[in-house]
Amino acid sequence: MTITLSERTKPTVNTLELLEQFYQDCRDRGLTEETIGRYKSALKLFHTFLKARSLTIFEVGRYVLRDFIRYRRENGGKEGEGVKQKTLENNFSALSSFYEYLCFEEYIQSNPVLPVRKRFLTRYKKDGDDDPPRKLISVEDMAILVNSILNVRDKALVLLLAKTGVRRGELIKIDVDDINWSDNSINLKRFKKRSNRMVFFDDECARVLKRWVKIREQLNPKSESLFIGEHRGRLKRNGVYSLVCKHAAKVGLHNANSPRLEDHFTPHCFRHWFTTWLRRNGMPREFIKELRGDRRREAVDIYDHIEKEELKRAYLACIPELGV
Repeated sequence: MTITLSERTKPTVNTLELLEQFYQDCRDRGLTEETIGRYKSALKLFHTFLKARSLTIFEVGRYVLRDFIRYRRENGGKEGEGVKQKTLENNFSALSSFYEYLCFEEYIQSNPVLPVRKRFLTRYKKDGDDDPPRKLISVEDMAILVNSILNVRDKALVLLLAKTGVRRGELIKIDVDDINWSDNSINLKRFKKRSNRMVFFDDECARVLKRWVKIREQLNPKSESLFIGEHRGRLKRNGVYSLVCKHAAKVGLHNANSPRLEDHFTPHCFRHWFTTWLRRNGMPREFIKELRGDRRREAVDIYDHIEKEELKRAYLACIPELGV
């Protein structure tokens, strides 16, 4: 069974134009450029897959999509290299979003991805199985990691992740002017998942950050970004991921070859570490939620006002020192 075209789409439709319209629709909906970039990558793969079989995006049904799953699992588009389950799920997330757009614009009548995604990509837990835990390291191991890094930019970046718990996407958007040196705080850019935009850092983090900012100024950067890459432009998501994994691997905290999540130390592990150790050091739950920027879900939460100075005092009392 293939997609039925509506009356408006019976004339020839340019696939590349439709894709560009979809990407613009993603921007209109407030999706980040990182998300749109992942959608582009997945849809490019799918478009190539269809062209090799002389199919159009309007000739896609459950059998074509099932063949795409097999194709990706068997070789991932490269000889002998299959893709991981998570990658395949991300591919189908992009496909589903694209076909939902076609439905909304009345190019097609139904989304063919949904039933296939539900049937072939739903993961079921075995009895007694839990979600694999993210890697949590001790304060001592975090100190070893940070102090093992000689590159000042990398040390400042890793230390800022540990001391603030910000997401990778939030980190790369920080500009130098977002830092308030008088009270050691950062005003983050607006981010879809974040409510509170202010985070704090302590004195040992401030010392390393100031060292990096001085070095950064001498590099004649092409961007206002706090962290710049080798071409002096804003550091990208993949750059952050690579440098974190590289330094973590050097001190035995990251094993790229292991299939187990708990053997990997990635940028998100800093957020897990930040949250856990603030909690273990006695910080109230609502203060942690404020620092993490978690959205408040209960009506009563809007009456729970937290003063900035009170939050900062609690933060400085609970954030672990790493001997930098």
